[in-house]
Amino acid sequence: MTRDDIAVTEGLPAAAAEAPAGQKSAPAVRRCVAYEEGCTVDADDLLFDAPGVEAVAALCAGIVVDAGDEQRVATLLAAGADCVFVGAAAVEDSAVVDRLAKAHGAERIGVYARLGRQSVSWSFETVSNADFKTVTPSHCEPAWEVLRADGSGSGALASWWLKAMRELGATRFLVQVDICDDTDLNLCAGLVDELGDALWIGPLVQPAPRLAEWVGYGQCRQLVLPPTVYARRADLLAATPAA
Repeated sequence: MTRDDIAVTEGLPAAAAEAPAGQKSAPAVRRCVAYEEGCTVDADDLLFDAPGVEAVAALCAGIVVDAGDEQRVATLLAAGADCVFVGAAAVEDSAVVDRLAKAHGAERIGVYARLGRQSVSWSFETVSNADFKTVTPSHCEPAWEVLRADGSGSGALASWWLKAMRELGATRFLVQVDICDDTDLNLCAGLVDELGDALWIGPLVQPAPRLAEWVGYGQCRQLVLPPTVYARRADLLAATPAA
């Protein structure tokens, strides 16, 4: 699939920034903020968990529990959080999502995942032909994988894992990934096609992501941006996508 094969999605949610030329509507855009006591919190913000966030749990769109455990998620839900996105706990034990959804309601449970391009490893294949050995890649197609909290690869394909979390009860999905080339744009479009408006996506470490391409070619409908990128969202979304 090439960029010319990817059509710009119409009828997307409204956003604070204007759409790029040729695009009829813009994506929804939210801030994702590392909570600090005393910081300003808006109703549309997603907050990363930190001490004291319980005080504003009911004032934001959701809380991201990156490294906390199941009990921490339950505490924030009890404090009034509309939705809690479960991170490392879900990567280590998927049953956490099932238990939380059953106990607190699936509409309040999301999952958070950092994604990265899965590396290709090579191995000798001796079964197919006894006369000689061939070297074959472990994965023939590019893919994103779910990363652990320390940034290492978990081996879980992002598309498969997120769908598995949905089957266990998660209803919202927040992923952070750096979209760097056409392959990433195609992977993004596939993920959006699978999860639709349940998916929010944002950059992992990129300081100036090409948001116009994310929307135009990656078909992103809903963006979550760190404060520095959020402040530049209008310019980044209005930039002409590279040819």
